[in-house]
Amino acid sequence: MKLNTSLSIKEIAQIINAEIIGDETQIVTGINEIHMVSKGDLTFVDHPKYYEKALKSKASYVIINCKVDCPDGKVLLYSEDPFRDYNILTRKFSAFQPAYKFVSDTAIIGENTVIQPGAFIGNNVNIGNNCLIHANVSIYDNCIIGNNVIIHSGTVIGGDAFYFKRRPEGYDKMHSCGNVIIEDNVEIGACCTVDKGVSGDTIIGKGTKMDNHIQIGHDTVIGKNCLFASQVGVAGVVTVEDDVILWGQVGVQKDLTIGKGAIVLGQSGIPKSIEGGKTYFGSPVQEAREKMKELAIVKSLPKIIREMRRYFEEEK
Repeated sequence: MKLNTSLSIKEIAQIINAEIIGDETQIVTGINEIHMVSKGDLTFVDHPKYYEKALKSKASYVIINCKVDCPDGKVLLYSEDPFRDYNILTRKFSAFQPAYKFVSDTAIIGENTVIQPGAFIGNNVNIGNNCLIHANVSIYDNCIIGNNVIIHSGTVIGGDAFYFKRRPEGYDKMHSCGNVIIEDNVEIGACCTVDKGVSGDTIIGKGTKMDNHIQIGHDTVIGKNCLFASQVGVAGVVTVEDDVILWGQVGVQKDLTIGKGAIVLGQSGIPKSIEGGKTYFGSPVQEAREKMKELAIVKSLPKIIREMRRYFEEEK
């Protein structure tokens, strides 16, 4: 999330009552979660496992709950609760805006685009030309839809990221302030959900087609001309390269890459990155040909065991 008005790190520190370690005159231009940061951005870290990643990231400013040496070129904000303070900032600079109409006055709708009755189009949504948005579709604030896009009934574009911090008293929700970008010639089936980025973009690439009942997690980037069958579930911060096919009920773990042209057969589970140009099956996935051989061997085990028993009985 880029700030509309740049602020000094001193002004940011005053908002969250944090201690500055470094040059307090530096200017903050954005607030972003660690996966989306660039120079000028402020991010946060609250677990020792991720200290090094945050301190070596492109972020210029880091809210941290441990007093450490400040790396060159960075400014640290010491806070007892970075998650809480990050949420304070994102809510301040990207507050929820209630809607009072089915189609917001601030939405931009392109030529020859049809919005069916009952659809909701939020604040600052931009929809291109020749689109068809069916009844009961919900498109949340700030989403961008390209040209020639079809979205079927019951689909939700831009819902909050599934991102929570566990505390003794329950779960603390991360405030989502990103959006969704759907490029040209995309078709999305009925009852799908595409979550917005925590602070950046969730992207559905040009020409991609999605069946019904599909979930796409926050900050995921799907390439061009991909094909997803029903009940595919993709977690957050996944990169799906161009021309990937995921057949029905494939599950994809967070923070991984699926290579260009990969095909994953139905009911498979993808726990880590896979290469492109191959066909996969199983949970966890492996190359389909090898998995089929493995299943054939497993299927033949009872026969092998019976023959071994018969052999040992004869030997006696």
